[in-house]
Amino acid sequence: MHPILKDIRLISFDLDGTLIDSVPDLAAAVDASLGELGLPVAGEARVRDWVGNGSWTLVERALTFAQGHLPGEEALARSHEAFLRCYGRDPGSRTRLYPGVRETLDALQAGDWILTLVTNKPYAFIEPILAQFGLERHFALCLGGDSLPQKKPDPAPLLHVAAHFDLSPSTCLMVGDSRHDIAAGRAAGFRTLAVPYGYNHGEPVQDSRPDGLVVSLAELV
Repeated sequence: MHPILKDIRLISFDLDGTLIDSVPDLAAAVDASLGELGLPVAGEARVRDWVGNGSWTLVERALTFAQGHLPGEEALARSHEAFLRCYGRDPGSRTRLYPGVRETLDALQAGDWILTLVTNKPYAFIEPILAQFGLERHFALCLGGDSLPQKKPDPAPLLHVAAHFDLSPSTCLMVGDSRHDIAAGRAAGFRTLAVPYGYNHGEPVQDSRPDGLVVSLAELV
């Protein structure tokens, strides 16, 4: 096992950019919702730099690009509703697991670790995507970006997870791909581990100074 797991009892994983590459499906939904509004599409490359802060912020960034200015609250709400509708029709057909994810989760589940999922993705989409890959039973608790009033980089979701299992944050590990994951983990008192292949707005995630970095999650086991 990787040295970073020493004395760790619970592992919280981010989802998008850490376990799955969901950008192709997210981009399709963003472009479909923009098209419904008669706006120019964004394309997958742009969306890849916009994800990570939840669906509301993703849509806000897309509208700002398409309109050339920050959207008003009413326009943003309409576009967000359209995005959720488009994404809900097909949240996973283009989404793929990153290499080594399934084997790593299988091995960790067979060990003594509690596995949890803490993502900024709306909660309603978590189960269908996990079920698509047969991973829905790997996690003892899943939190979405709308499960609590706060989401990452706020530490509240991670503190909620630790409290739920009556564990000290010092015995917990946050695994993610972005500065928001590392910031949330550090603020919660979790150990932090980063992967460099995900979505971090074009910035090297190691600049956030995680406690550890692995090229593949397979290095954990």
